[in-house]
Amino acid sequence: MSKTLKNTLLLAALLSLFSSAANSSSEHKSKGDGLPDPGVKLIKGQTAIVITDPQIDFLSPKGVAWSLVGKSVTKNGTVNNLEKLMQAAQENDIVLVISPHYYAPQDLAFKHGGALEHAMHGIKMFEGNKRLDQSGIKENSGADFMPQYKKYINNGKTAVANPHKIYGPESNDTVLQLRKRGINKVILAGMSANLCTESHLRELMEQGFEVLVVKDATAAAQLPDLDGYAAAMTNIRMIANSVKTTDEVLAQIKEEIK
Repeated sequence: MSKTLKNTLLLAALLSLFSSAANSSSEHKSKGDGLPDPGVKLIKGQTAIVITDPQIDFLSPKGVAWSLVGKSVTKNGTVNNLEKLMQAAQENDIVLVISPHYYAPQDLAFKHGGALEHAMHGIKMFEGNKRLDQSGIKENSGADFMPQYKKYINNGKTAVANPHKIYGPESNDTVLQLRKRGINKVILAGMSANLCTESHLRELMEQGFEVLVVKDATAAAQLPDLDGYAAAMTNIRMIANSVKTTDEVLAQIKEEIK
């Protein structure tokens, strides 16, 4: 068989595969983009809401990253939508896990890092004065949680994972917090879409969780020729089990979490 014929057959097989996905059964209905929509059925006791980096540096005009993410946060209504999810967790007895970002002084001795790691360290993002414990985050500092979220986070039930140091949960105990609670379905939201949120999505999927991403309860940096939110939404749609708005998720919680 010639190399050209082999390539032609391979191409035909790939086209057939994508065609099958686009014309999948009613169980996995296709959206307008042609990809299947597997969905996530929410089950009481097996579902958690995971929120990445709900902190001042990302979500407040007082934060050091506001000039980069503020437009996206404002457009999506991210701050209010995250609070709606936290409130839904509290009212429906859904496990809430916070995966924060934080740098202690000792972490500033890191010898190398990626582009945005260097950018974050350059503006002292998520930095604290000592190693993190219950009093390690200075009140109203950039590393602190948004004030309106504290009643949900400091309620004695919410699990606050160890801080992650780059983007994903591989360097903290988010997955452990979920596994120990018997969770296999995750509603994922937080900051920022193409960094910590997407990285958490990838690792949670690799770990065998079903993940529903809340697309307007996140946001991302937007720079000339670099739209972090658009990039994230492309990848998230291709990776996640489901992608919905906050209102759609709240309606699903009301219907399925009993």
